[in-house]
Amino acid sequence: MSDIAIFVLVGHCGPDAALLKSAVGRAVPGAAIVAAHNEASLQSHLQPGRVLLINRALDGSFNTRDGVELMERVLTGDAAPVALLISNYADAQERAMAVGGKPGFGKSAVYAESTRQILRDAAGVTAMNSKSPS
Repeated sequence: MSDIAIFVLVGHCGPDAALLKSAVGRAVPGAAIVAAHNEASLQSHLQPGRVLLINRALDGSFNTRDGVELMERVLTGDAAPVALLISNYADAQERAMAVGGKPGFGKSAVYAESTRQILRDAAGVTAMNSKSPS
């Protein structure tokens, strides 16, 4: 497994992707951040150790528009990545955790300390051992 955390932004529009990149960069300095806007791109990132940040209402070319449905489909087997739903709706977060997602967060709390901790936990790092950019 790589020492660098890899976050995959799944189904986010440009402005939301920029917001999430900023939040991830603050929480886990040095993390790699990539985007998946379609099924083929997403499939290439379904690996253990990756952290999927899945939009509740998917933007892009997926077989569904529902982020929880997508999460349920990709969180199968022992080699599944970590997945967090990005949504302000508590019921959507509950559905996501019911299908195997980790606790996510909403865009309204993207810069909260609790969100930074959620991102660190998902990547398996602590504030003390997250790598700082050189």
